[in-house]
Amino acid sequence: MNKTKNFPYLGFGLGLRPEHYQAIITTQPQVDWFEIITENYMIPGGKPLYYLDKIRENYPMVMHGVSLSLGSTDPLDQQYLAEFKQLIQRVQPAWVSDHLCWTGVDGYNVHDLLPLPYTMEVVRHVVSRIQQIQDYLGRQILIENVSSYLTYQDSDMSEWDFLNEIAQQADCFILLDINNIYVSGMNHQFDPLTYLNQIAVNRVKQFHLAGHSYLDHYIVDTHDQDVIPPVWELYAQACQRFGRISTMIERDDNIPPLEDLVTELQEARRISRMMELETAL
Repeated sequence: MNKTKNFPYLGFGLGLRPEHYQAIITTQPQVDWFEIITENYMIPGGKPLYYLDKIRENYPMVMHGVSLSLGSTDPLDQQYLAEFKQLIQRVQPAWVSDHLCWTGVDGYNVHDLLPLPYTMEVVRHVVSRIQQIQDYLGRQILIENVSSYLTYQDSDMSEWDFLNEIAQQADCFILLDINNIYVSGMNHQFDPLTYLNQIAVNRVKQFHLAGHSYLDHYIVDTHDQDVIPPVWELYAQACQRFGRISTMIERDDNIPPLEDLVTELQEARRISRMMELETAL
């Protein structure tokens, strides 16, 4: 495998969504980069690829998938991997990522990001699959912590130790979703800052920020609201711990005009710069 440990710092980005294609081309917003959902562009042609090609003429891209199903017991989907690699060759992303979860079994995709038991047996299983994927792609990937709403009785380690162990053994990197840490912390009654402070500094290469919704006794990672103040506060702590990390805001529903998201992204810039200055003092 041709390892690519020197990931560039991209600055502050947004998720590329069809609702904003034309506005991006017309207005050239103050966004440093865009993240695409991999599966939306694993197609033979059409408008999505047309706009993708137009927009990436002016902006760096990263690819973020939802279907590698790293924790599944099904064999890796070789057809998916082939199409994935083909899209990488087209987009030339700064990096690619997917979620530390499973999404189906026996060939059935539940279209959800399901959590895993936190055990060494599962660590070894996931590490083996990540190594196979990285060898096939010829590059290291980023794995993202998911939000969760249940736990397993078999788990014998914390989520943060589980994530660290996999990243270390597979020699991959971490996309740290700040909102997911907050959501899971509230759902499972642990301190999000404890999670944050246990993650290996040298493995984190990207941050996600997003909004969420309240449903009965749980917080659900819906990506349909603005980032809330406690998540901004946790992001400030992340900036202090990890330094300059490429950061983006996800919005997948109740999508506002592009200029509103650009304004929200300015808050991430402000917080990052403020923490950078404080650290330098």
